[in-house]
Amino acid sequence: MMQELTFKIIARIKSDFHEKFGIPRQSGLVQSMRSIIRFEPEFRNADALRGLEGFSHLWIVWIFSENIRETWSPTVRPPRLGGNKRLGVFATRSSFRPNPIALSCVKIEGINFNTPEGPEIIVSGADLLDGTPIVDIKPYLPYADAHPEAVGGFADTVLRNKIHVKNSDILDKSSPEKRAALIEILEQDPRPAYQNNPERIYGFNFAEYEVKFKVVDEELEIVSIA
Repeated sequence: MMQELTFKIIARIKSDFHEKFGIPRQSGLVQSMRSIIRFEPEFRNADALRGLEGFSHLWIVWIFSENIRETWSPTVRPPRLGGNKRLGVFATRSSFRPNPIALSCVKIEGINFNTPEGPEIIVSGADLLDGTPIVDIKPYLPYADAHPEAVGGFADTVLRNKIHVKNSDILDKSSPEKRAALIEILEQDPRPAYQNNPERIYGFNFAEYEVKFKVVDEELEIVSIA
């Protein structure tokens, strides 16, 4: 007999990503970007965060709220493999899962215990869409969570080096913090691996900016920022 569980949304993320395109494929890839964990009214209690200031990193357990489906498939097509090869869903971090649950490790940059909206946590390295529901947070424990000898399976074989970003001076109109984050995002090459048309102009929204770029000969050229 299949059982169902109900989760409470304890918080939501405030981030500069307002659409899925451009979001880093994993947490920790864009360290310059700051996000804020803001708690729902029921959980706006500073006592719940007591002791968290002694930790440097945090696990966020969250919901793929934009990818909730009624059905699931045992295999998926990882974008980093070109979207052509199928692998088992439990061998990937695909957002299309039986339960749309995700896990991200972020760095704690600060904790504000007293704001008009209750306590909040400032983090870096988050890979969450603005407004994403969070169902739990847990402190990162280096002695238990870090495994330097771990093997990354197929993900190790498709790990890309950062792509060179041209015309980055176009970003000078943005704030220094946003500029650094945008460059880190673009260095990860936001395109799906199966898209390699040098004439195509790609674009995404980040914070209050709309960024357009193209990739020619393994160099990413910023076309415009508005």
